[in-house]
Amino acid sequence: MTSLTQRFPLSDAVSVGDLVSQLRTEPPGGRLKVGDPRIVEFVTKFARKLLAPATARRFPELASLGFFLRKGEIAKALSTLDTSGNALRFPRGLVFHVPPANVDTIFVYSWALSALAGNHNVVRVSSRSAGAAEAVLEALNAALSEVDASVAEAVTATQRMVTYDRSDEVSGALSLAADLRVIWGGDSSVAALRKYPLAPHARDLTFPDRSSFAVASVAGWQRASPEERRAAAEGFYNDSYWFDQAACSSPRAVFWVGDESGAREAGQEFRTLLAEVLAVKQHVTEPAMAVQKRVSAYGAAVDGLVKEIAFQGNGLATLELADPAVLPREWLGAGTFANARVSTLSDLVPIVLRKDQTVSQFGFTTEELTAFAHELAGRGVDRIVPFGSALTFSAVWDGYDLLSEFSRLVTVQA
Repeated sequence: MTSLTQRFPLSDAVSVGDLVSQLRTEPPGGRLKVGDPRIVEFVTKFARKLLAPATARRFPELASLGFFLRKGEIAKALSTLDTSGNALRFPRGLVFHVPPANVDTIFVYSWALSALAGNHNVVRVSSRSAGAAEAVLEALNAALSEVDASVAEAVTATQRMVTYDRSDEVSGALSLAADLRVIWGGDSSVAALRKYPLAPHARDLTFPDRSSFAVASVAGWQRASPEERRAAAEGFYNDSYWFDQAACSSPRAVFWVGDESGAREAGQEFRTLLAEVLAVKQHVTEPAMAVQKRVSAYGAAVDGLVKEIAFQGNGLATLELADPAVLPREWLGAGTFANARVSTLSDLVPIVLRKDQTVSQFGFTTEELTAFAHELAGRGVDRIVPFGSALTFSAVWDGYDLLSEFSRLVTVQA
């Protein structure tokens, strides 16, 4: 029988049968409810651990996570849950989370929102996770040792983060026990997990393969001050390089919107500023990644997708598209960006696919972006955010209101 390594709370290895049995037991102090004060207290203690200067300096992405989980932000998110009229909101039950290995922190957002909705949770943490993920697990266990006994008992009884080798037995048992299964990591992960049946009342919340791109207004760039232009380059760096451009919301292409000569000048200046940011950040591109970028770039050229390739050191590669409508959406290597010009945002509407998730933007007005969203009319793109905010997680993600998805409504009529 396959055993599971319990990463949080730290404990001895456990069988999947025992794990499910433990998670079906109500905690001391009573069952969890939506916005349970015990979970709120624990999560805010955990957030303070992430915001500690030493941790935030080492893993800047954890500072963003810590900010997201501050008590004020939690209260704001919970306040959006509608329980008006004759509807009461309750947890869904047991939630099984399967996050990706390539984005170290996504499992925490998924788990935290589900826990705040009052659910019992089991999260499979990849054995390949390292760095930020290990820091998260250390912070979770440290926070657990510092909260009141009643809080620690409730968390220990209802929350698990485990690691196990691929196992039909374990994945099948956890799937069958779950009231909701949350699958991150792309099309292949979704397909692999869906072979394990759910209980008839249960369902999946899936996050399949997504791609993202950036748009920059030529007129907006020309209006911007030198400080605003440099800040845009720094924000784009954060969006793209934190997870080696592997995050679903990291841009893989840049469209300049405006006249041709203005786009050419703005693009050149932007890439110069981005290269300066890479130097200041002392960004290091591993030799294998540098080779990967060149293989991908020349492969795209052979396929006729690009008409010009420019490398600025090993950190930045720009592929000028032969046709903006033929956009390579696959990952081409960290710091590799397709580049093209269009006259208006409307020109991008036919290009957008359902798998397109985030549009990071610079220099547009709210009215312009709203009109663009209305033109898309839900055919693709779930988020439009400023440069620097592509990786900022929100309780609304991929078009899902996650707190609503992690809870259920019961109507009462006399």
